[in-house]
Amino acid sequence: MLTKNLLLDAAILLTLAILGVIGYRLAPLLSPKADIALPLSSCKLEQQSCTATLPDGGELEFSIEPRPIPALKPLQLQASFRGSEVRKVEVDFAGTEMKMGYNRPQLTGQPGSPPRFSGQASLPVCITGSMEWDATVLVDTGTALVAVPFRFQTGN
Repeated sequence: MLTKNLLLDAAILLTLAILGVIGYRLAPLLSPKADIALPLSSCKLEQQSCTATLPDGGELEFSIEPRPIPALKPLQLQASFRGSEVRKVEVDFAGTEMKMGYNRPQLTGQPGSPPRFSGQASLPVCITGSMEWDATVLVDTGTALVAVPFRFQTGN
């Protein structure tokens, strides 16, 4: 009986250790790693499209529609660039007060000049009804990964 309890305790401890290692390894996926992180924009995405100047002097214009931004509904994401070479664009959504899980859609490039990227996303609903979110636009220029953060509200 004592041996069974010791084996069970050892199995539980081993399982917890394995889960800890897996969590530690997967944690970087939850927060975007960028070469350059711009300061948080004061622009309100729930009211308008927002612009930011990139380190190479180019400009990003980013928008989420419809406005106001709803939870649990399809959202249209648009990113257009002037004066910058862009290979890939992703948008990382994270709740500012509550972790809501991994949500990082990749936008699809559209041919033409200026470069335009678009895609769809949806946000989970918060039990409080309204929630503050960070939308970090991750811009891969080929030479650097630039993080451009914006903040917005959903709900009431």
